[in-house]
Amino acid sequence: MSLLKIENIEKRTDGALLFPSFSLTLDKKGVTAIYSSLNVRKVLLQMLMGNDSLGNGQITIQGIHAFAGEKFNRRIAVFLLDEGVYERLTVKAYFKFFQSIYESSYSVKEMLQLTQLVTKQNIAIKNLTESERRRVHFGRVLFHDKAAVYIFEEPELNIDIETKRIFIHIVARLQEKDKGVVILTGNMESAITSAVNVYRLDENGLQKIETSTDIEEEKKEEVVESEKKDHTFQFHKVPTKVNDKIVLFDPLEIDYIESVDGQTLLHIKGETFPTNFTLNELENRLTHFGFFRCHRSYIVNLQKVREVITWTRNSFSLRLEDVSKSEIPLSKTKMGQLKGMLGL
Repeated sequence: MSLLKIENIEKRTDGALLFPSFSLTLDKKGVTAIYSSLNVRKVLLQMLMGNDSLGNGQITIQGIHAFAGEKFNRRIAVFLLDEGVYERLTVKAYFKFFQSIYESSYSVKEMLQLTQLVTKQNIAIKNLTESERRRVHFGRVLFHDKAAVYIFEEPELNIDIETKRIFIHIVARLQEKDKGVVILTGNMESAITSAVNVYRLDENGLQKIETSTDIEEEKKEEVVESEKKDHTFQFHKVPTKVNDKIVLFDPLEIDYIESVDGQTLLHIKGETFPTNFTLNELENRLTHFGFFRCHRSYIVNLQKVREVITWTRNSFSLRLEDVSKSEIPLSKTKMGQLKGMLGL
């Protein structure tokens, strides 16, 4: 039996279609990310919590309907981005409270270790950093260990690298315990890094975001190498259209390039510009300028890379020195290739 079943739910607001009918299932150990706008995320979250109408559809967890009250609530644990916290309590006191509320099998000591807050346990929550407070929230959700499905709203927003590592470890821990995880986010890099299955939800419905397997990467490398032999570009600037003007960017200005729904976007100094070139075409065009195809959907200017981050054995990111300190995904196969280029 699937842990979570979403069947034919849709939403209209003020007569406008927010998203059409869609269905989705989540099995044991499943980790699914849904990438969407803020409005879509908020509405979907309320639906998943049983607080908003589903139209003609239904949402069930282990066969229990979303509007079944306490029976449903016991099966779902939710991390809300803007959820309040008892700021005057110390971390340890806060954990003791929720350990008791949920009658959790986790001990307070174990949760302090899992969230790496042992040294902060006697500090009032109001005196923690934003990232440390996020870890406290993670702990509160994990104490609800009788739940079958865990939903996280923007868990990686504005957190430091160590807290992101902790979150990824928490997701792996939940998988080990046969739980299901749903991540709702407006950050594509976060979705790709944290989840096995990634979807986009908007007015066009629920669409699967293809993430490359190792075999697909190897085949793509062969195609790209073939294309490189057959094409030579005399002109290397990258054109884009801005307010009816054609602007030519020097390759060295570009931080990274992303493909979203078939549209290729240049990221330059915190701004985004569309271009008509495909990623394959830009890879051929820019390789000699130090650009690297780090993922099926991304090309990065290696001169802008500050850190190569290992989250898990199969999950990696590149952190850039750009204005936004961007993090973009690095696939497993490309990690090996990059190590070779770096002589590691």
